[in-house]
Amino acid sequence: MLQTLRNAWKVEELRRKILFTLFIVLLYRIGNAVPVPYVDVANLTAYMTSMQNTFFGLMDVMSGGAFSNATIFALSIQPYINASIIIQLLCIAIPALERLSKDEGEEGRKKIASITRYATVAIGLLQGFGYYMLMKNNGSFNIIRADAINSVWAAIVIILTFTSGSALVMWLGEQITEHGIGNGISIILFASIISRFPNAIAQTFTYIKAGTLPWWVAVLMYLGALLMIILIVYVNDAERRIPVQYAKRVVGRKMYGGQSTHLPMKVNMSGVMPIIFASTIGTLPATIGAFAGKTDGWTANWNNSLVYAFVYLLLIIFFAYFYSTIQFNPIEVANNLKKNGGYIPGFRPGKPTSEFIQKVLNKITLFGALYLAIIAIVPILIAHFSKSAALTGLSIGGTSIIIVVGVALETVRALEAQLLMRNYKGFLS
Repeated sequence: MLQTLRNAWKVEELRRKILFTLFIVLLYRIGNAVPVPYVDVANLTAYMTSMQNTFFGLMDVMSGGAFSNATIFALSIQPYINASIIIQLLCIAIPALERLSKDEGEEGRKKIASITRYATVAIGLLQGFGYYMLMKNNGSFNIIRADAINSVWAAIVIILTFTSGSALVMWLGEQITEHGIGNGISIILFASIISRFPNAIAQTFTYIKAGTLPWWVAVLMYLGALLMIILIVYVNDAERRIPVQYAKRVVGRKMYGGQSTHLPMKVNMSGVMPIIFASTIGTLPATIGAFAGKTDGWTANWNNSLVYAFVYLLLIIFFAYFYSTIQFNPIEVANNLKKNGGYIPGFRPGKPTSEFIQKVLNKITLFGALYLAIIAIVPILIAHFSKSAALTGLSIGGTSIIIVVGVALETVRALEAQLLMRNYKGFLS
């Protein structure tokens, strides 16, 4: 990874892209420090600190601390993620959208992206309204100043600020994707989570100093995180290679084909997206309860409950299959092999080949989904059965590590692809 970064820095165009990406991330972090009007940040932060081990903690981590401070980027990328889920599901359910995304090429993808942007703004309005009502209706703390608590103007300003902030975050992510390195939304999510790590480490030492967390437990936690990172890197690079043989054919006086190759199928084809989507959807029940003013009982402990772990497991498996279906079409692959004179040994071209590829795809997708689910759920189970305030944050930590490592690997691959495209001398030497 370090060698790739050094090689990329030597290329002027890639150096500009890296600096542009860092500049956008800096702007995002500055926006995370600007609070919306009328909000008592001190009282809100104190309340959110007491709720850091619930689903509020997950939302705060995803926003890089902006959610607990009610800044202009408090909603972060959550509206965009929700809009992407809805539009992609609609592309399967509505034939017109499916044709738009598959048959119209780049123009169709631009239209889908435009629809997603409008959906992001609409969802941002709904979530902004919900967050405003949460602050207004919770009687345990006084967030909004007394002279503005019933002001319609205050409500409009706060909701529109949250909404415009989420739209601006979406735009910043698109700028990184277009002019920077890697997927912009993933980079912003990566920056949000990484910004929380210093505070998490400092909190661990505080627990050790206070005697609420034995030092050997903390060592085991960090060793477990290291082993988790190694496993994530190993599985992300794993792939199932299906052998492919190309028949010989004579064109004029030359003979083409006859070579043997393989069809690579990644074990974790969907990357970190199932985790991100499952985390967003899985917290909806508690989110609705909190917006309704119920911040105690099952709502407060939802993120560490067994029910949440089971729902989380099912959602990860669902989104893993959902994304593998979108990204890899066995029928299309089989048709392309047939057109180019390729075949899989032991299977006839056409339908038998597509059925075999589909069977392999189902198996490796299940393995990849279970791998993601186990890594994400084991910390939740530890947090649930430990009953320790020092360990309840593990339920969020496991998800954070998967996202951070996954995004880092995807970004490095994007850099490697840029280097390979430019035929950089000494690349990966």
